[in-house]
Amino acid sequence: MMAYGIASPALAELPVERLRLPAGFRIEVLTDQVPNARAMALGDFADGRGVVYVGSRAEGKVYGVEIDKGRARRVHTLASGLTLPVGVAYRDGSLYVSAVSRILALDGIAGRLDKPPVPRVVTAGFPAETHHGWKFIAFGPDGWLYVPVGAPCNVCDSPDARYASIQRMRPDGSGVEVVARGVRNTVGFDWNPADGSLWFTDNGRDMLGDDVPSDELNRVSKPGEHFGYPYCHQGDVPDPEFGKGRECARFTPPAVKLGAHVAALGMRFYTGRAFPAAYRKSLFVAEHGSWNRSRKSGYRVVRVEVDKAGKAVRQEAFVEGWLQVDAAGKESVWGRPADVLVLPDGSLLISDDQTGAIYRVVYEGRDS
Repeated sequence: MMAYGIASPALAELPVERLRLPAGFRIEVLTDQVPNARAMALGDFADGRGVVYVGSRAEGKVYGVEIDKGRARRVHTLASGLTLPVGVAYRDGSLYVSAVSRILALDGIAGRLDKPPVPRVVTAGFPAETHHGWKFIAFGPDGWLYVPVGAPCNVCDSPDARYASIQRMRPDGSGVEVVARGVRNTVGFDWNPADGSLWFTDNGRDMLGDDVPSDELNRVSKPGEHFGYPYCHQGDVPDPEFGKGRECARFTPPAVKLGAHVAALGMRFYTGRAFPAAYRKSLFVAEHGSWNRSRKSGYRVVRVEVDKAGKAVRQEAFVEGWLQVDAAGKESVWGRPADVLVLPDGSLLISDDQTGAIYRVVYEGRDS
């Protein structure tokens, strides 16, 4: 276990040379000292120095990675013993952490990395069910904290309307309201800087075969919009049990079908200026990878191009190679992307919960 404030030792030999990126891009290991690294949040940065906060699932810990001009200097353990503290969000000096039924806050954290404060309970009003109970959280441009509540099952129609939704609340935990419904399990969302619209990934249900349904990338156009779960999947596939008598046309279809079982998790719009101009209105999606498909899918980061009208027009692989296939067709996996985050210098971070690493993607080519 990494102790408080201990500098990272030499990096392990992760085979980053196996990773494939577009021409002009380079990927490196920022740190490999963040066990089960999942969601990331940007803290205060100035002159290239700041902190990236990282949640985890299996370890029950929350981390702070001190960064100095593109290099990780120290990794701090900020909390431990929490229940699935995947989500982290930073605002006004406090780090907010999701822990299934609770949202916690570590106040004044930036100045207390070596001696973190005891987490303050902001609210304990969310369901305690752990199936899809871990939560990605983020502050929206409206200043509210957005908190999803996943379905407590593979597929079910729960009478508790809190499930399968994205909700928002004020920073003090008050005023909870539903933003989107029919959302099976989102573990990543962001706001389009061009128009302020909320986009989110959603994991499709299991046990309908290798190729159905697709994971989704969705766009919220109005409060309370319904995205189909559990009645309709990927916009056009009625559920064999819960879809009877329901028309898929009644629900909002996905903006993009990402592929079956790719396990799309964290996503961010690219807001930096270091990448070529063509990338600057794109969004990046971390695909964690399938767990029960006969041939594996995902295990990569994809780029989705969004046009001036706010419509997703194309998707393509951006980083791939964590999934390897040998000459005999045997598959092996050495890493699983979980989240992406844009640093102020325009580089892109990618967390990997299998290796406990955070990678950094930089552009070194010439912008055309």
